[in-house]
This record gives sequence, C-alpha cells and structure tokens, in this order.
Amino acid sequence: MSSDDRRLDVLRAIVEDYVATREPVGSRALVERHSLGVSPATIRNDMAALEEAGYIAQPHTSAGRVPTDAGYRVFVDRLSTVKPLSGAERRAIGSFLEDAVDLDDVVDRSVRLIAQLTQQVAVVQYPSLRRSALRHVELVPVGPRHLLVVLITDTGRVEQRTVEAERDLDELVVARLRTHLNVSVAGRRLPQLGDALATLVDAFEPADVPLVRAVVTVVEETLALDSEERVVLAGTANLARGGTDFTGTLGTVLEALEEQVVLLRLLSDMAEDAVPVTVRIGHETQHAGLLETSFVTTAYGDEHGAVARVGSIGPTRMDYPATMSAVRAVARYLTRILAGS
Repeated sequence: MSSDDRRLDVLRAIVEDYVATREPVGSRALVERHSLGVSPATIRNDMAALEEAGYIAQPHTSAGRVPTDAGYRVFVDRLSTVKPLSGAERRAIGSFLEDAVDLDDVVDRSVRLIAQLTQQVAVVQYPSLRRSALRHVELVPVGPRHLLVVLITDTGRVEQRTVEAERDLDELVVARLRTHLNVSVAGRRLPQLGDALATLVDAFEPADVPLVRAVVTVVEETLALDSEERVVLAGTANLARGGTDFTGTLGTVLEALEEQVVLLRLLSDMAEDAVPVTVRIGHETQHAGLLETSFVTTAYGDEHGAVARVGSIGPTRMDYPATMSAVRAVARYLTRILAGS
C-alpha cells in the first residue's frame, strides 16, 4: 500500500470516528479502533501530512483532529459504495409512499420520510413545470365571461388560471377548444408546445380567436413560470438536536433554509453535476448561512427523465454514506410512483 493510500485510510477513519463520536480524533484512538496495520508513529506522521494538506485540523481546545471541508470532500469522492438500506427499510419506504393519494401527499410523505431516515432537514422540490409534460387541460366556465383553465401535468401537478373573455362564452366553442387543446398538448413538454398551440387558431372562427389566443397564452405563460417552483422542508428541529455542530448560531442556518430562492439556486446548480448523488460541503454551498452544513441531493423523475430533486441538509459532520443512501432510495420510489409503475 502506498503512503497516499494509507493516508486516505487514516482520513477515512478520522471522518468515521468524528461522525460517530463528535469528539476530535487522536492517533491513540485510531490505533485502538481501526486495524490500519502500521505503528502509532506512522499514524502520527500521516496525520501531520493530512493536516499540512488541509484535510484535517486541530481545534484549539483539543489534542485530536477533525476533518475540514476539504477532508470531507475527499472522503465523499472516494466512497465506492453507499450504505445499503435494509429490506425492512425499503419495504417501509415503498408502502408509505405508495399509499399517497395525490402529488401533494407524495411530496409531503417524501419529505417527512427523508427527515425521519436521516434525522436531518429534508428537502423535496416540486416537479418543475418547465420539465413536466401536460397530461390534460380542463376548461371550466365560471361566469358569463370568465373561464377557469386547469392544467394537469404528468407528474400530477395542478395549476389553475382564469381567463376573461371579450364576450359571453359559447359552451360549444369552449367544448371544441377543450378537445383541440388536449389533442395538441397531451404528453408534450414546454419546448414542444409552441407549434402545436400556434395552429389552434386556424381551427376557429375569427370571432372566437381572441378567446383561443387568451387560453393559449395562459397555458404557455403558466408552464414557463419559474416563480412557481418551490421546495418543501421537514425536520428543521433535527438541527437543534445537533446544535453543538455549529460554532455560529443555529438561527443563521435556519434563516438560510427559509429562503426558497437560496435552496432553488442550490438545487439548480447541483442538477448540473454528472453524478447520481450530488454533495455540497460547507463553503461549496456558496451561502454564508450554510457554511457549516452539507447538502446531499439526487434527482427524481418520470418516464421522460428528471423533473426535480430531493435531498437532505445537515451539519458537515454527517453520516454521508447513510444520508446518500436514504436520499437515493426515496428518489427511486418517487420516480417509480410518478412513472406509474
């Protein structure tokens, strides 16, 4: 074994011990708890090299060492496997999520489940309208000149908008428009809708064109909205139980988590990573309030691909393999449910 490989083993042992005990790790503890196959003097030399490289650091009040953000990053990048869930855990996840009655219930159950599995803050992003396909459009007259437009996506998301017509609604025209819309849009995503919606106008009399255009505009604008994207949180109380993990105030972390725009930006950035499970550690979150946290996320989707992300936020001293496993497992069940399989 090369000295570099051995030092990575020492780093892994330090991370695992610190996560388990919350106590800085000394060379004596490493000798007692791990079969590293080298002398205590060699371990001390390796720890000195790791500290010089910036992977571990010494708190002022202790002779032991703790991992730095860079140390956690090396540890996560070197993970060959994540901790598998037990069969009982997988069955519990499946039965709990499959009992959901609609999309809101699925999201609510998922976020509570991740919080329970990780004992950290759970985050579930609602399926993005931009990445969703339209399943059905319903048109409901709600007054002589007001038409309720209901959009139902393939992920089960429902959006409602109201259109005001220039003249009294004709039920036959509304029925024709409903039929033409659903023939044109069913199964299509936003980039595919432009031409299909544009041709609708040609199927109606000139007097009905303003209503058709108004409905088409509402459909396009609703699907293009970024402001409708949102995330749901659960388990913020879990952070208080590990309050000693934060040298700053817990309130700063909680304030950052309340900013939906911050979480959505992070989720969007993490979606660009070409790895199954993405991890942002400490300063990698690029937000002052989250410098002492790590964010683990993965994508979920439907038969067309990824539509949103789920994740867990906790202190940098988290059990990364277990957190990554829990997040990935819930995402897989979400995908299965949305795909209808």
